[in-house]
Amino acid sequence: MYSVKTQIFTVNAQEPDKAIISYAVEKLGKGGLVAFPTETVYGLGANAFDFEAVSRIFEVKQRPSHDPVIVHVSSISQLDSVACDIPDIAYRLAEEFWPGALTLVLSKHSKIASNVSAGLDTVAVRMPNHKIPLAMIEVSNLLIAAPSANLFTRPSPTTAQHVIDDLGNHVDIVLDGGICSIGLESTVLDLTSSSPTILRPGGVSVESLKKSITNLKLNQHYVDTYNGIAMPSPGMLSKHYSPRASFLLFTGNCEGATRRLLETIAFLVSHGYKIGVMATDEDAGYFSEAGVEVVKLGSENNLSEIGQNLFAQMRNLDKLNVDIILMRAVSSHGLGLAIWDRLIRAAEQHVYDLDEPINIDIMDEVIKQK
Repeated sequence: MYSVKTQIFTVNAQEPDKAIISYAVEKLGKGGLVAFPTETVYGLGANAFDFEAVSRIFEVKQRPSHDPVIVHVSSISQLDSVACDIPDIAYRLAEEFWPGALTLVLSKHSKIASNVSAGLDTVAVRMPNHKIPLAMIEVSNLLIAAPSANLFTRPSPTTAQHVIDDLGNHVDIVLDGGICSIGLESTVLDLTSSSPTILRPGGVSVESLKKSITNLKLNQHYVDTYNGIAMPSPGMLSKHYSPRASFLLFTGNCEGATRRLLETIAFLVSHGYKIGVMATDEDAGYFSEAGVEVVKLGSENNLSEIGQNLFAQMRNLDKLNVDIILMRAVSSHGLGLAIWDRLIRAAEQHVYDLDEPINIDIMDEVIKQK
């Protein structure tokens, strides 16, 4: 395992210190790993042209080599250093959505290390809307390959402390630029298929993309195992973004939904489980007397707030050593689709409808299997 003494630097997200940025870039040029904030989540960066450096990303994260990572650029003009046979629509979308939380899948340029793309002839690329990674790319001759800076399948990091908790002493430098403003990964859009296809919903909504792409398709995959086959996009496993506790997701908006959820909690508590609940501000009060740990995500009318808090609150409940985390799903409109995607993967597709009778004995068996 790649092991180093991790250095941590606090960096002003609006005016990054040039000396710190230059030092981080020097580490990248020597094959090191640098964790940095973006508007989505913290990334674990390596030189995208250096096969051995990129290999360290997979080693440190304990990430399968079949799961590709994203190349980050600081200008649209750098696209032809990452990709080839670039369609006109890629430039049009980049002009409209970059810098921002949109990743484009294109045909890979031969200069990019093959393990960036899991050996595929495609590559994922985006321009982050954050001055720290943009400054790192601009002052160097490097492009940065970076997935999220966390252990594989765990909740993504939205603060520098999350990175340190997961990867401390396995990353050369952590640049602490504060809390990520979106808190959810980028939307991944495949432009190599016959129709532009969303492979992973994220920080740019489907509704926003449909305004620019008339033939847009949505193709979410829930892959149980890799079986040695490379994935076209990160974030496609059925288990992903998952806390250490069992995570149970509930749907339903009937009048009895809260009552049924409280009955489920009572059953689980009676069986000796320590329970955590992730709730909207509006729902949190219902659980105050239930003998559980409750964390607030934000208002049900503010999906941006919920998205920003989602992974951090999963991690907070893990630190409280709960056995099971329960949450009622939010709206799947707009950013809610990305939130729903993360929740269903965190729950490993164990979703229960509160509008229907719940077989809590089956639920108990699911929990015991984790």
